[in-house]
Amino acid sequence: MSAKAARQARELLLKEYRGVLSTHSKSMPGFPFGSVVPYCLDADGNPLILISRIAQHTHNLQKDPKCSLLVGERDAEDVQAVGRLTVMAEAHKLADPEAIEAAAGRYYRYFPESSQYHSAHDFDFWVLRPVRHRYIGGFGAIHWLDDVTLANPFAGKAEVSMVEHMNDDHANAIAHYVELSGLPASAPASLVGIDTEGMHLRIGQGLHWLAFPRSCNTPIQVREALVLLARAEQWPDREAVEG
Repeated sequence: MSAKAARQARELLLKEYRGVLSTHSKSMPGFPFGSVVPYCLDADGNPLILISRIAQHTHNLQKDPKCSLLVGERDAEDVQAVGRLTVMAEAHKLADPEAIEAAAGRYYRYFPESSQYHSAHDFDFWVLRPVRHRYIGGFGAIHWLDDVTLANPFAGKAEVSMVEHMNDDHANAIAHYVELSGLPASAPASLVGIDTEGMHLRIGQGLHWLAFPRSCNTPIQVREALVLLARAEQWPDREAVEG
């Protein structure tokens, strides 16, 4: 059960792209301070955020890096009946130039508008390294989880190559994924990320994650999954496929 709950918690992190970051207030000691932040997952599967040096939550993290990120299913009519995840973590500001470059390359694909204000203002990348997770999958489905994160074997050149290839040469396939999965067709979709378990599409300002029929650990397996989905008449049920 814990393995299934860990996968569901990880998929919730992948499906969403914004959450409530809670930090220890510097100006009001003893009180938690909540703020909304967009995020994507880094190469190690940890939440990656880009925050301003003058923001209150940044000042709080500089004094005490212990924090949490609350993520819930978007557009839920009953928030207590759907999944939500609290990631208890320690925040670390990226300082190594290579780490910053890797973070920027990934983050800007997900949030391209951020590159403009990042270059014009004082923003830094921070990674939230999980200590423990609290996942609630609905009424009665409550779990403490220690092992949720999963490293992305494609992060870097392999992922960039696959993403660019799909966007440049297979726009029709991406449009088919949108139609097949029932995602909004309000704007042309582009592929922005690939991980072991699925792919991220950007439609307008929104991000959407779609699960592969099976986990993919090599670029060849990813290609096979993308071809299968391009020819599918309905989106495969991953749990039914994997049994």
